[in-house]
Parts: sequence; C-alpha cells; structure tokens
Amino acid sequence: MVILAPVLMDYLKEVEGKRVHDHFTNNMAISRSRCIWVPGPVIVGAGPSGLATAACLKERGVPSLILERSNCIASLWQLKTYDRLRLHLPKQFCELPLMPFPSNFPTYPTKQQFLAYLEAYAKHFGLAPVFNNTVVSAEFDPRCGFWRIKTLGLKQEETEYVCQWLIVATGENAEEVVPDIEGMNQFEGPILHTSSYKTGELFRGKSVLVVGCGNSGMEVCLDLCNYNARPSMVVRDSVHVLPQEMLGRSTFGLSMWLLKWFPMRLVDQILLLVSRFTLGDTSQFGLNRPKLGPIQLKNVTGKTPVLDVGTLAKIRSGDIKVCRGIHRLMHHCVEFVDGSIGNFDAIILATGYKSNVPSWLKGNEMFSEKEGLPHKPFPNGWKGENGLYAVGFTKRGLLGASIDARRIAQDMELRWKAEATGFMAFARASPQQS
Repeated sequence: MVILAPVLMDYLKEVEGKRVHDHFTNNMAISRSRCIWVPGPVIVGAGPSGLATAACLKERGVPSLILERSNCIASLWQLKTYDRLRLHLPKQFCELPLMPFPSNFPTYPTKQQFLAYLEAYAKHFGLAPVFNNTVVSAEFDPRCGFWRIKTLGLKQEETEYVCQWLIVATGENAEEVVPDIEGMNQFEGPILHTSSYKTGELFRGKSVLVVGCGNSGMEVCLDLCNYNARPSMVVRDSVHVLPQEMLGRSTFGLSMWLLKWFPMRLVDQILLLVSRFTLGDTSQFGLNRPKLGPIQLKNVTGKTPVLDVGTLAKIRSGDIKVCRGIHRLMHHCVEFVDGSIGNFDAIILATGYKSNVPSWLKGNEMFSEKEGLPHKPFPNGWKGENGLYAVGFTKRGLLGASIDARRIAQDMELRWKAEATGFMAFARASPQQS
C-alpha cells in the first residue's frame, strides 16, 4: 500500500492540475467539482443489499461509504411498490445479517413493516449513505491502481470518489422494463408501470389490462378486484403457480427442507402434486405450467414461481380474465395475438425490472453487457477482479443478498487487516477533498 501512495498522490495532483486549467475555461462547472479519497470500499446502492454489506463490513471493522442516487434507503421499496405488498417469503428467509425481524412481526411482514425494519437496521449499525448522488461512471484506473467513481448531485455538481474497492449493490431491479408494444402512442388511456401503481382506488369501475403474470401482475390484479375494477391479465408464457403455504408450512420453507433430503426433480414433483391437489389444474384457466419444475426452472433461468395469495380464486370465478399476448394497441382497445379484441380504460405494465450496471460500470468483465448480471452464477458471482464485488444479483432475493454480503465482508476483512497500518497512515496524510 505504501508503494501505491505516491502513485495516488500523483494522480490527485494531475486531477487538481486539470481542474485548475478547466477553471479558466469553464468556471461554473469546476466550482461544483471535487475529488474525494475513500479509504475503505465504496458501495453503490442503499437498498437492502448495500445496507447488509455495509453492516457486515462494519461488524468486522471495515469502514465503507454508501452512494445512493435517491433521497432515501431502499428507494425501490419506498417509492416504487404498491401499498398492499407483503414479503412473499416468511420473515426468517428475508432478514438481513446480524439483526432479525422483531418477534411481533407477522410471518409475512407488510411493506410498511419491512421499511421500518430497514430504517431500524440502518440506525442500529450507524449507516449514513450519501443520498442524491447518482453514479454516472465507475472505472478501474490501472495508472494508480484505484477505482474512479464519478457522480452527479441534485444540482449537477460533479464528485469523483477514488477508492481501492468497489461494491456494486444496485441489484437486479434498478430500472423498469417497458416493452415496446405496437400502438402504445395511440392508446388514449393511461399506460403505467407497476412502479407507479399504489392502489386500485383510481381504477374503480374501470376495465384494466395488466401485462404480466408474475407475482406483481397477479397481486395488482387482485388489488384491482378489491377496488371493484375489472382486470384482465396478459399471460404470454408458461408460469408455475404454487400455493403460498403447503402442509401447514410456507412453500419456500418446505422446499428448502425437502432439498436437504431429496433430489431437486423429486422435490419439484412433490410441489406440483400438492399444488394440483390444492389449486387444481391451472391450465384450464390459461396458466400453463413450464416443462421444467419450479425449483429447476428457478435455478436454470432465475424465473420465480408465483406464490398465490388469492388471485387464482378470482381467475376461477371470472373476476379476472386471462388473455393471450398483445398484437397491438389502438385508441380504446387492444388486439391480442389470437385475433380477439378488448376495450380497456387503462394498461398497467407488470413487466418487471432489470439491472442498470452496464450503463455506468466501465471496462469490466464481471458483468454481462446484455443482462447486467455477473457472468458467474450463484454462488460464485460475488467477486471480480481489481477489488470489484457484487451483491444482490443472485436471483435469490434477500436471502441471496445476505449470503453475498457475508462473503464480501469476510474477504474484505482479510484484505483490510493485511494493509491496515500503511493504509491508514496514508489516509491520514492524504487530502480528503480537493
């Protein structure tokens, strides 16, 4: 580390020199620009993954800095989820490392309870993210051997953070997926993504088309029914629908227990047998099951089975109609691929989210440019080259993020302690801000 110190000093001087030069050519821009040296890792994202990693690092004596583009922690949960949302899995599978949920919380905490838990988690571990700081680029600089992370603030002020370790915690759900459907600009009713949907109150008495049959699409349809709307759901692909609980236990918990004793294919057969007995043949409602079993499909593709919380009963009763894929939109109606046409007042896109890592992480080989996920599948996708780490990209929800966070903290503790003496001496001697 001591060998690297002069290199970093030269780099900071170079940056400062460039900014002095730029001062004369663009005084307004440079007055809002600064460079900050961070002795520990920089974590991009203050969602559950970022918080979990920061807490695990702190517990092992490793300081970190969290950068967050929004004005709050867990912005996806706070700003882009519907009111009726509950955790789909029992709370013991969703708690973050080192701090369980309160004992008085129900098995499936509400959105509000989960957010309260996250706020308490951040407070308990003294986590203070830098909010309203959007990372526009992060790149490893081989000249100095450090990461350069450039951000923009609310007033477009530029900040560059320099650090030895970068932890990507923006997750799989950073940006909305909005499909390009023919005629979208012609449809005269509102078209919104589920990230903008809160309750069905605004859709009372209206005919609403929900595009997507995942957990979000199913629950939005159920919520619309509860507000006396008339929802229809587009189902393009096959989907596994399982009861949320089986044999008196959560389906997820039962699956994990069975996998300890039986092979995956047999566990899938058990789940499908119980589901058939509990829910009936879902294909008669237009919900055809994939050829692969639910657990095998999840492992191969990352596609999560739907855990039914009452939607299937509404489909069975006819309160929710199932439609095939969309061919095109028109002024007041939708034409489907089977030639049928339906009139709708609004369209809600339950089409999910995607990673945005390729848009800002430069020159890396860890993440796929197409999907924005680590090339290496779970459990090996958490560590890359040059001090690069990833958390929350396992396609295994909060449980997968917690596993990643613990592994990262364990690995970083060894690195931190090995270099601590020289590192801290250099940090104290270096300018914190230019």
